Amino acid sequence: MISIERLLGIPCVDTEFSFDVSPDGRTATFSWNISGRWEIYRLALDYSSNPKLLLPGPGSRFNPKFSPVDPNLIACVADFDGSEDLHLLLLDIENGTSLDLTPGDTLQPSFSWSPDGRQIAFINNRSGCFDVYSVDLETRRDRLVCSQAHTAFAVSWSPGGDWLAVTFEAELQEYNTCLVRAADGEMFQLQDGDRRLFARNSCWSPDGKRIVLCATVGDYYQLGVFDITTRRITWLSDDPGDKSMPVWHPGGNLLVYLQEHGATNQVVLQNITGQDPKSIIKHLSGFYTCPRFSLDGHNLVFIFENPQNPPDLWSYSLGKQELHQLTHSLPAGIDKADLPMPVEIRYPGLDDGIQIPALLFTPVKTPAPAIVNIHGGPNWHYSMAWNPYMTHFASRGWIVLAPNYRGSTGYGRIWQVANQHDMGGCDTRDVAAGAHYLVNQGLVDPRRIAVTGRSHGGYLTMTCLTQYPELWVAGSGIVPFFNWFTSHYASREDLQHWNIVTMGDPIENERLWHERSPYFFLDKILVPVQIICSGLDPRCPAVDSIAARDRLLELGKELEFHLYPDEGHTFLKMKNIIGSEIQRIAFLQRWLESAQT
Repeated sequence: MISIERLLGIPCVDTEFSFDVSPDGRTATFSWNISGRWEIYRLALDYSSNPKLLLPGPGSRFNPKFSPVDPNLIACVADFDGSEDLHLLLLDIENGTSLDLTPGDTLQPSFSWSPDGRQIAFINNRSGCFDVYSVDLETRRDRLVCSQAHTAFAVSWSPGGDWLAVTFEAELQEYNTCLVRAADGEMFQLQDGDRRLFARNSCWSPDGKRIVLCATVGDYYQLGVFDITTRRITWLSDDPGDKSMPVWHPGGNLLVYLQEHGATNQVVLQNITGQDPKSIIKHLSGFYTCPRFSLDGHNLVFIFENPQNPPDLWSYSLGKQELHQLTHSLPAGIDKADLPMPVEIRYPGLDDGIQIPALLFTPVKTPAPAIVNIHGGPNWHYSMAWNPYMTHFASRGWIVLAPNYRGSTGYGRIWQVANQHDMGGCDTRDVAAGAHYLVNQGLVDPRRIAVTGRSHGGYLTMTCLTQYPELWVAGSGIVPFFNWFTSHYASREDLQHWNIVTMGDPIENERLWHERSPYFFLDKILVPVQIICSGLDPRCPAVDSIAARDRLLELGKELEFHLYPDEGHTFLKMKNIIGSEIQRIAFLQRWLESAQT
């Protein structure tokens, strides 16, 4: 067994946001937690030196981007206390200074340098909605560029400086992409003729005349190139599998993008002249993110991970077809053979028999205790990625089932929106069906199945305990929510918008909101419950967990409750990350082992 302390102590390169390659093509900058904190590093791409820490400071730092004209200037976002009140920082490496460009504001993590390096476009909720602003780096003054009724999610400046590509949240858990004129805020939405597009992951061509994007065509995100002059789109793909994160080759005729195949994805090279796409980098099986070309276009830099490899930076030579690992997060003392690998399976859903995709870790000896581990999001999915929590569970000899229930990404748009206005319904049934599958396969003793999850997974942990109380021996919810009403009114406006999009208006749909709030059905729980929450959480506010705690105690239920007052939705302090996981594991172990026959 590998201890959770050791596994969580293994660093990794940040995959949630991104890294960047310098304008001269010589270095990369990225966020890494090798020190136990998320900090910004710089690395020479010629392998001549080890990564160098840049200007350490308070809080956690993510999404570094080089100035397009000065490799000594790097902008990044910082979260000082875990509350997601992000700040835009400007790091001057040569002078050793750091400047907060947005004190007192709350930002989205996405921002973009103007091509002349004089401005940075960013997304700020100063008005109560996340709008696009730009800040002049000489005067430090900012101005509103554009505002819509919906939250802006991502922004990217065109190479010529005339346009900004802005992605806004839309209905059905989707996104729209608009082009906004930088000078006057004139805006139009990217469409295919008269057909409106749900589009995201836009990337400008080197000449700024076209933009490649991923948009829903049929059941999948397909790759299209939009011409700014003609306002016409040319589709480059129409095959199964979501396309994401396209990047343009400096030469202008090639694109690289990621194509998902369930729990794995591939790096695909596409010639925009119409030649067939081809998969490259065939030697690494797992999950790729954030591909970036070097300045000369000869090499591709990306992040790769799988259950035996924490996220690290790699490079791939397109000409020589050679791989090189740039960062090395896995300590030399850990044998990859000791890190369990899951298999991707499908099992029948309850009642309808629809096949539910999942990852399954199976120990050598069965029957064994089992954990049904539920992902958050819900617009996310478990992939063949690094996951120290499931690795530890599996290393203990426990079966681990990680369902990609209806509402998960990675399996087409119909699957992704299948829980629309049905949160806590079909997704709960899909998770419960996983427990039935383990029993029917003879893998577990039915008295030794626990359920756990984080965020929306914590919510589904509680709906599982209230709707299918007989299935479980215990349940542990990490930063969960219990009451749609309480959580909604205590959240930011953009998060309230997401609630309404996914579950309807709380007044008009009051009955649905009530039925899908496990808070009102806590009396049905039959087993011990653990709640781990945080005091600065803007997504699943602690007041909701505290109310559930009080109600569970009033009902006489067996409860273990932990509140971390100095953390947000994502724990950032290593002592709290490790401490909370030790508490979860001890709780699950106690009840799984006490149920042994």
